[in-house]
Amino acid sequence: MVVDELSRRLDGQWKTEPKLKSDIFATDFASQPLVLAKPQTMMNLSGDAVQRLVQKYKLKPADVWVIHDDVDVQFGKLRLRRGASSGQQGIRSITDAIGPNFIHVRMGISLNDRAVEPSEVYVLKPFNDSEAANLPELIQAAASSILDQIAQPAPDETTVELLPSVDR
Repeated sequence: MVVDELSRRLDGQWKTEPKLKSDIFATDFASQPLVLAKPQTMMNLSGDAVQRLVQKYKLKPADVWVIHDDVDVQFGKLRLRRGASSGQQGIRSITDAIGPNFIHVRMGISLNDRAVEPSEVYVLKPFNDSEAANLPELIQAAASSILDQIAQPAPDETTVELLPSVDR
């Protein structure tokens, strides 16, 4: 949802690239080329698509930003880290494919009590009413924050409170 908002703001069209196993949007932003991609692989195999993108666009892993949901980050927060690890299978796949030195942009979907419900079940549930009501504002704020960070010569490792706390 955040990547779609980024492409909307940058006024672009998505193009399906079967060889890259991704939908691609390419433009210039902050005086540099910017490629947004939505891998079309299974989430747990997204490293294959990311590796193809890195090769095609001759990127260093440090140039890659991966935006993903995270059950260990509270809903309404965005956490940006370089080279961080994650228990998420899709992130492991990307790390296996290009190494750990890419930028993780973690969007909180609220904290999960794994003793009550496994994360792989929890992440597929719809947002509760309060979260759903706040989702449009959250997506807008996340896109603004990401564009601000991309425009910087070196992004800050930071946690941004995009919205006041919302309990799930």
